[in-house]
Amino acid sequence: MGGQSSKIGTCCSHKTTALEAPDVENKENGEVNGVHSFREYSLEQLKIATSCFALENVVSEHGETAPNVVYQGKLENHMKIAIKRFSGTAWPDPRQFLEEARLVGQLRSKRMANLLGYCCEGGERLLVAEFMPNETLAKHLFHWDTEPMKWAMRLRVALYISEALEYCSNNGHTLYHDLNAYRVLFDEECNPRLSTFGLMKNSRDGKSYSTNLAFTPPEYLRTGRITAESVIYSFGTLLLDLLTGKHIPPSHALDLIRDRNLQTLTDSCLEGQFSDSDGTELVRLTSCCLQYEARERPNIKSLVTALISLQKDTEVLSHVLMGLPQSGTFASPPSPFAEACSGKDLTSMVEILEKIGYKDDEDMQEAINSKKKGDIAFRRKDFSEAIEFYTQFLDLGMISATVLVRRSQSYLMSNMAKEALDDAMKAQGISPVWYVALYLQSAALSVLGMEKESQIALTEGSILEARKISASTQN
Repeated sequence: MGGQSSKIGTCCSHKTTALEAPDVENKENGEVNGVHSFREYSLEQLKIATSCFALENVVSEHGETAPNVVYQGKLENHMKIAIKRFSGTAWPDPRQFLEEARLVGQLRSKRMANLLGYCCEGGERLLVAEFMPNETLAKHLFHWDTEPMKWAMRLRVALYISEALEYCSNNGHTLYHDLNAYRVLFDEECNPRLSTFGLMKNSRDGKSYSTNLAFTPPEYLRTGRITAESVIYSFGTLLLDLLTGKHIPPSHALDLIRDRNLQTLTDSCLEGQFSDSDGTELVRLTSCCLQYEARERPNIKSLVTALISLQKDTEVLSHVLMGLPQSGTFASPPSPFAEACSGKDLTSMVEILEKIGYKDDEDMQEAINSKKKGDIAFRRKDFSEAIEFYTQFLDLGMISATVLVRRSQSYLMSNMAKEALDDAMKAQGISPVWYVALYLQSAALSVLGMEKESQIALTEGSILEARKISASTQN
């Protein structure tokens, strides 16, 4: 980066080359297709969805040690959700919690992980949002596995999040609490989205920032209050993360900018991916957002306009730029089991299940007579009798994912798809990574006419099976 450095000090100007921004929904043009309406969930529903808030379903930045823990879960209709469970003292007045949750729940944008609902029972306060399966910006930027995030994708993240903030501002939500790389999530297509959880404080009277004080807006340190300009400062720290590939304090970055030491500032992994002028422009925008005086920072609308003009490779899909497979596609050619499930070949599924054997025999203390009789009936294809004996086994208090999937298959063969789905979901709760449970869910959902959910389960099962095969070949 070289001769364009004179632009850095000018915060009020930006490139005027117009690149039409992707449509961001507002109140005039309706909700995002496929996003469910905001609703109330029962505590029991959310317990079932998260296997009683099991540790393996925690997806929070600091795990279960965080004061407010975020879980992944799955509803009965197979839809994945994210659940934020507040600490017991966070929102003592349920009316205040409901009022804020409902306001945030009115927002609907393809640039956000939209809020789907809430739960407010007894002392429990929970928010339910769309689940984003491809992790956080922090993971892809600071802890990448195979390759660092490309320049074009970093610019896309900056634009999409600025559009999300502009949408919120246009709809009366000018404040966003603790904006950072963990608040940026990636959806099924690897498009970046802003978490709606940040639109509500962690508690009614709690702090707006939980990050290191070195990254908080100067005025917040002075007054303890967050303003619209404070959000712009936090967006500047996000731009700094994208520019450097590291989480460095803004004060240090501004020193480097003032010294024109831009080579040290920018991520070395980005060498050769951008021009001097584009790099200098992003540095200028970052510097403007990080101005000490709040009134000197740009507004979100001007940032969106400036970031549109910087976009590269706009025709390339996000998952391609990220080097990740698109959700909803098979990780590898489908196995015989996946083929049988996809083709609704229930007879072949029975034959494959006979060969698989028991996943959890090693955990059983003794052979249970009812299970043996159920197995004999299953092999004879006497599914009514198999259901009877497997039910006896389970009623004795025994836990077996394999018995559940065999009873699920028996229910399918007996035209009892709802019961089959229930058993398959219980089996997955016992053994979350066992692909067979997902294949049975897919078959049952298909019979129930829920083809979209069936395809999701089938894809997830295929991915898990591919991982198991890959792991076994490496051992």
